[in-house]
Amino acid sequence: MKKYHILKRLALVSASAFTLTFACKDQFLEVLPTGSLAQAQLTSKAGVEGTLIGAYSALAAKNFTQVAASNNWLWGSILGGENNKGTDAGDFTSINPIQRYESSPVSGDINGTWQAKYEGIARANATINLANESKVLSAADKTRIIGEARFLRGHFYFELKRLFNSVPYVDETLDYGKGIEKVANTPDIWGKIDADFKFAYDNLPETQSSAGRANKWAAGAYLGKSLLYQGKFAEAKAIFTTVIANGKTTNGKKYGLVPRFQDVFNAANDNNEEAVFAIQSSMNTGNVNNSNAFDVLNYPYNTGPDGPGNCCGFFQPSFTLANAYRTKDGLPLLTEVDGQPAYNAPENAVKHDYKIGSNDPFTEDQGPLDPRIDHTIGRRGIQYLDWIEHPGKNWIRDQTYAGPYSPKKYVYYKSQENTLTDGSGWTRGYATLNYNIIRYADVLLMAAEAEIKGGGSLATALGYINQVRNRAANPASFVKNAKTGELEANYVIAPYTAFANADEAMKALKMERMLELATEGHRFFDLVRWGDANKVLNAYLTYESKNLVTMFGGAKFTTGKEFLPIPQAQIDIQGTSILKQNPSY
Repeated sequence: MKKYHILKRLALVSASAFTLTFACKDQFLEVLPTGSLAQAQLTSKAGVEGTLIGAYSALAAKNFTQVAASNNWLWGSILGGENNKGTDAGDFTSINPIQRYESSPVSGDINGTWQAKYEGIARANATINLANESKVLSAADKTRIIGEARFLRGHFYFELKRLFNSVPYVDETLDYGKGIEKVANTPDIWGKIDADFKFAYDNLPETQSSAGRANKWAAGAYLGKSLLYQGKFAEAKAIFTTVIANGKTTNGKKYGLVPRFQDVFNAANDNNEEAVFAIQSSMNTGNVNNSNAFDVLNYPYNTGPDGPGNCCGFFQPSFTLANAYRTKDGLPLLTEVDGQPAYNAPENAVKHDYKIGSNDPFTEDQGPLDPRIDHTIGRRGIQYLDWIEHPGKNWIRDQTYAGPYSPKKYVYYKSQENTLTDGSGWTRGYATLNYNIIRYADVLLMAAEAEIKGGGSLATALGYINQVRNRAANPASFVKNAKTGELEANYVIAPYTAFANADEAMKALKMERMLELATEGHRFFDLVRWGDANKVLNAYLTYESKNLVTMFGGAKFTTGKEFLPIPQAQIDIQGTSILKQNPSY
């Protein structure tokens, strides 16, 4: 017993000594959670820059849903009537009601898109806070980093505004326990979006250390775009004029149109003079999500070694889009016949191989076409990049569901496989092809619209539109057969000579945006801001449903569906007293 008490006292003494020795040095007990960084690390220059890079990475949105990225292949192009979902009725079925304008508040893809945008905002806000807290950043670095973060925040809020209209606005001053959970959704956020872009425009340098970073002129172009969406045409005109006169890419190239239209969509030509702001892609980084993973579904179906990707047949261009490339005397068809665009009239519709087997006889369209059709749409018998002539039905999963066409922009070349593609994933189709959120042709057409609608010069607008058309008319860009060297179609395109009035100019401008920017995620948002969605989309549904009954039979676009529903999952989290559902849902 005596021995026990002695050992007990020694233990207590030892414990006391241990406590006295380490009472002022108990940091060893503070173990950081796995994967976390200390504040000192985060506020170092490398830490702040790393957080900013994380905000840029949110542009690709790969951790949420396949349709959440900033290329808007579902929300801009499929809803805009340029593309059908593609593949077949049983694949990615959650898109089926969305493409019929029957979106539901409980859609996982809508919720994932909402989450992806707010993830980008959270990362931008974190970057701003860390830059403000940092004791080691130079004044110039701090201003630049905050400018880039605010540019990105402006982009994500711009996306939310045109997708959902009424959203909560959360900046860097709000956090959990500081009121973030009480922020209601409101449509009144344009001023805050403009303020972010204006700060970036005023504070970012013209050139940057990396081509993918936002610069002064990207911010100026985006500010002009935001003003255009608000109908502030004179203000938009002023900023576009300055951007066109002085703008340059982050890597120092004066803004301009690349000589050949197809080179906009060639990974070997990324970050060219037309790239105002782009999502950057890379390969062999240990994660295929760093490639153009958001387009990986959008290749011809099951093409094997003769075609790209081995998957998946989504994003098939519509009959209506193909017909829009019909020309007469080199110009588009801008009139209507029986409530349909004139290009959808039987005598003008582009000949296609719908329901014709790949081994059955087929003669390609012989009529005059805008040459951009064969850089935008894969058509049977026409050379498909440097692969083969598009074989028709063999590259389509279900023609009766989605039509006879394949997407062609943002598809990699055969010669680039394993050099500009990342084959380490489940498919060969992970390309290192950047997606241009804004490109210079878009800027020219937005500037033309601002001139037309802002009381500017119709002659100046004409010049901007014709710059785009003249590039498309470059014979060096016409698609030729790889074996014979002969032109693949009857390409006829000409510039406009004059516009008699603003209405005529707007008709031409609207058509030019569709022809130039088709399948790039802009169309639905254009139709909504022009007030044309109801008329144009119901005409599209009527025309497409003649062939694609399973997909579009009985579908209708109704006024009030210009914006997506607020995700019910977000309303459930915040409560109905905070988040209000959009009308019509």
